[in-house]
Amino acid sequence: MEAWTKLGISIGIFLIVLLLRKVFTTYIFKFFLRVAKKRKVEFAANLMLALEQPMRWLIVLLGVILSLYYFPIDIPSDELKSKIYRSFFAFLFFWTMINISSILTILFPKLVSKFGLEVDLIVMPFFTKIIKIIIMALGFSIIAEEWGFNVNGFVAGLGLGGLAFALAAKDTVSNFFGGIVIVTEKPFTIGDWIKTPSVEGTIEDITFRSTKVRTFAQALVTVPNATLSNEPIINWSKMGKRQIAFHLGINFTTPKDKLENVIKRIENMLIEHPEIHPETILVKFDEFSHSGFNLYLYFFSNATDFGGYLSIKEDVNFNIMEILEKEDVQIAIPSQAFILQKDSTADMNEFESMRD
Repeated sequence: MEAWTKLGISIGIFLIVLLLRKVFTTYIFKFFLRVAKKRKVEFAANLMLALEQPMRWLIVLLGVILSLYYFPIDIPSDELKSKIYRSFFAFLFFWTMINISSILTILFPKLVSKFGLEVDLIVMPFFTKIIKIIIMALGFSIIAEEWGFNVNGFVAGLGLGGLAFALAAKDTVSNFFGGIVIVTEKPFTIGDWIKTPSVEGTIEDITFRSTKVRTFAQALVTVPNATLSNEPIINWSKMGKRQIAFHLGINFTTPKDKLENVIKRIENMLIEHPEIHPETILVKFDEFSHSGFNLYLYFFSNATDFGGYLSIKEDVNFNIMEILEKEDVQIAIPSQAFILQKDSTADMNEFESMRD
């Protein structure tokens, strides 16, 4: 067979394979993906999305292999071509495994929930990243061995430089183990509202090195895991109730019986309020202040989110105002009294004599 004929066959095979790749990705793949989504087979749909890119390149690789079989010029040796093919096949395989590991974050918690178990949202992304690193390390070692590199020698070399690496990466290692502490102890999960000495906001993500927190001003704060794992963490999302406590000043002119009625009516209002936790409700005459009688109110709201907490507090304040109006009791207003006295005639005479 003439060289030009072989070249034409080689190019034709490659173009046909590219055409088949286009048909596969545009029609066949999208058809099966649409069927999987329509029948709500979530695993199949996610699996096909994970396989899409590797399958495209696999078709291209097969086209290259077939076209090179008829290519008239045999540039690389058979052994070199075999190494290249095996390396690309290994790369595509591990690429596929990495993509499949990504969908574990979505599918594994749902699968476990069918058995009555729960997986924390913060655990799966963390361990998915670990699985990806392991897969990439395996892929690198297999491809390196295919090209004759001594992976064992490489690992031994890392061992010799381990001490220097550990000293240089001390902060990175501490952040990594800080992330493990956060994942295992689970002081919070993704979506929780936390407060620490360094940051307050909602948890968005956790990585090997840091945790991302979205503040209420919509700023994204990245906190090293080592810092976060060593700080006291208040998880407001885990509250069963939220404290409300304040002093209410009553005017000095209020008679004792009215003061007692106000205390009793406020306490009953809090007991009957549907959004006030019934366990601890205190309304007491606490102290005499320079402006009036101070009542101390101490209770808890059922709502723990900030918006709901403020709404309940506002409603309680309006109810207290209504009680004070019905009892004709005034709120104490801080004031100062000034006593002015007229000078006596003797003092005025003494003042006049001093002037003379």
